[in-house]
Amino acid sequence: MKSLWKAYHAKVVHLSALFLTLLFSLVSLVSCNNQPEPLYTSINLGIPAAALQSPVKGNLPDSTELHIGITFKIDPRLLHQADQQRPQPGQPSKPPGLGIDNGLYQKMKGFFQGIDLRLSKLRTYGSFQAQAGTLARLLQTKFVIHQYKGRTFYAPATPPKVPTDFAQTIDAMTGLDNYSLHPKHDLHLTSPPASQVSRNGALDCRQASQTLTLGDVAGAYGYNQLWQRGVHGEKMTINLVEIDGSYQDDIQNYLGCINFKGHLSFVNVDGHPSNAEGESTLDIQMAAGLAPAASIKVYQTDGNADNDTWTQVNDELQHIIDDNTANANAGSVVSISLGIDEADITSDDVRALDSSLQQLTRVEHMTVFVASGDCGAYADETFGDLSVSYPATDPWAVAVGGTTLSVDGHSNRADEVAWSHFPNIFKCKNSWGTGGGNSSLFHRSDWQNANGVTNKYSKNERQVPDVSAVADNLAVYFQGAW
Repeated sequence: MKSLWKAYHAKVVHLSALFLTLLFSLVSLVSCNNQPEPLYTSINLGIPAAALQSPVKGNLPDSTELHIGITFKIDPRLLHQADQQRPQPGQPSKPPGLGIDNGLYQKMKGFFQGIDLRLSKLRTYGSFQAQAGTLARLLQTKFVIHQYKGRTFYAPATPPKVPTDFAQTIDAMTGLDNYSLHPKHDLHLTSPPASQVSRNGALDCRQASQTLTLGDVAGAYGYNQLWQRGVHGEKMTINLVEIDGSYQDDIQNYLGCINFKGHLSFVNVDGHPSNAEGESTLDIQMAAGLAPAASIKVYQTDGNADNDTWTQVNDELQHIIDDNTANANAGSVVSISLGIDEADITSDDVRALDSSLQQLTRVEHMTVFVASGDCGAYADETFGDLSVSYPATDPWAVAVGGTTLSVDGHSNRADEVAWSHFPNIFKCKNSWGTGGGNSSLFHRSDWQNANGVTNKYSKNERQVPDVSAVADNLAVYFQGAW
């Protein structure tokens, strides 16, 4: 009887344990099924409301490849700290805690399943490539094509949504639309007379007699004094941001004529340029001419792609940051000869570019020069409609205007005035003169509060250009001729 009772008791204990196991399993399943749905937050892409309300022509094909950039918010205190830190040449320039942590990165990778999300070295920027159909599903929207002001653009039909826990860290999300107009080259070159075109493989160094020579420009701005002291750009890197290819024969002829001793290299970003339009060729020659021992690094992308070209330009800036993060002060300067009037670029593109410009200047301690445009006071190419060019108006860039320079027989400056031509008011074609005016996006920075800038026209707005230099009648070798 006693043994029977023990057996019965053991069976009860076993059944109780089994019951509790099943109970806990069921409770766990119920609790899993009752977990709250993740919260999502809509992302504002900064497209004007009037554009979003314009007629829809149709859907963007799901197979369309989109290149997306995500700019993360940066603690202003960390940027200020980086700004005050003296760069140590050759040492890393990344302040602790500047970018997102690994936990957030893993959450984002989990959300963008199957997508190769790549972080910048500072962890302040991420980018990836995905098809429109995949992104529409993830972001709970669809992509449509709008007809607006004589052109088309694609954009999400409803604001894209991402999980709230990392939406709060996003400063800008670009590439989901192509509302922003393509960048414009700041270039005004005319084809030379056929008699000046080189027809053989030998160097052609016969510059046109009416153009300004390198010696003229060097004498006017004091470069000749640096040359006499043996300073020709040694240990300096000039980073050029381009959206077109270059004419290699023209470049090699020019470099041969000036006895270039530096290093010229090219970096393709998001693919290679589909054509050469002259701007890259001009930029390389102007940089090499005055700094013939410098390293010139040309970051180039395809400016004719159908997506948001400004996302590609921002990728170029991020590539420059990456290339210099582990080697502070190696980049020296950045030159951008691109722009668009402020009304034709989304606020998301502006925030993304502004963040990269801040990182270049405040973290990497470089100086970024941006051309102010070639359409006078009318960057939108509508004569009489006052507008200025971005990113020249960004307060973290040095906006550069153009002048017409005259020199005497000893290459000393005789006269210099703002470059301006009597315009054909129906089309700019980079011929109305140096760009300038008041920004509609940025207030005047403290550093621009000075005599001459403070006037009845300034209205406490950012004014451009900041500096100017000769932009007209320069000796360049273009399409086989001076």
